[in-house]
Amino acid sequence: MTAVSDTAARTTPLEPVVLDADLPASNVASIPPLAPQWQQLDFREILSRPAAFLSISQSNSLYKPGGVQYAEGHALRGSLEATVKSVQAARKAPNFRSFNWIGYTVFRDEYPQTDFDRVQYAGWTGHLDATPEQIAWDNELVGELRELVEPGDNEFYEKALQTAFVGTDLPGALARQKVEVVVITGIHLDWCVEGNARAARDHGLLPIVIGDATGAVRPDQEPAAFERINNFFAPVISSAQFVEWLS
Repeated sequence: MTAVSDTAARTTPLEPVVLDADLPASNVASIPPLAPQWQQLDFREILSRPAAFLSISQSNSLYKPGGVQYAEGHALRGSLEATVKSVQAARKAPNFRSFNWIGYTVFRDEYPQTDFDRVQYAGWTGHLDATPEQIAWDNELVGELRELVEPGDNEFYEKALQTAFVGTDLPGALARQKVEVVVITGIHLDWCVEGNARAARDHGLLPIVIGDATGAVRPDQEPAAFERINNFFAPVISSAQFVEWLS
């Protein structure tokens, strides 16, 4: 990737870069078949139960030039388009009671920190001299999803390292709405998505991961993460399957 020259004052934390054009347009081919235990389930019935949609960390940081994590290439890898398709389908389903837009900032100077947190967070952004305005832009929900937010949706940031089920009102909100099923999209597959799927199971919920609406730092890291999640914690399906089963 090459840097784009821009001498004007910018709103982004980093100078925009041009992404390599050979990134895969989708990871749907890496999604494994449903593990044997999930094949016993009727997903049309399960997806008719009281449900919540969780979009995790789908911010400018990942999808827009100049974002701190933009160089990972998610703008070209299809997860945003798959998320939009999945949200639109869920909006049409009357059983989806809760839509949650969960941010994950990499700028964590103001977070309570253990010694582990301090060195890890400094490794993410300690070398950057970003302004408050640039940080706010980096953290903002990407515009393609911002357009889909409706009154009554929940918007908040994760406070723990890899889950929204600690330090937020998410567990209480889902319990009050009597949600049984949580459908998960977002970045990163092998971090926040996996962490939230595991936590959802521990809270007695039925998590389902939309595989092509997620992504790891590198495409080659995704097959192992899909296999691990699908084998042990949650079914991993495609956005096409999700739309079909909802219909």
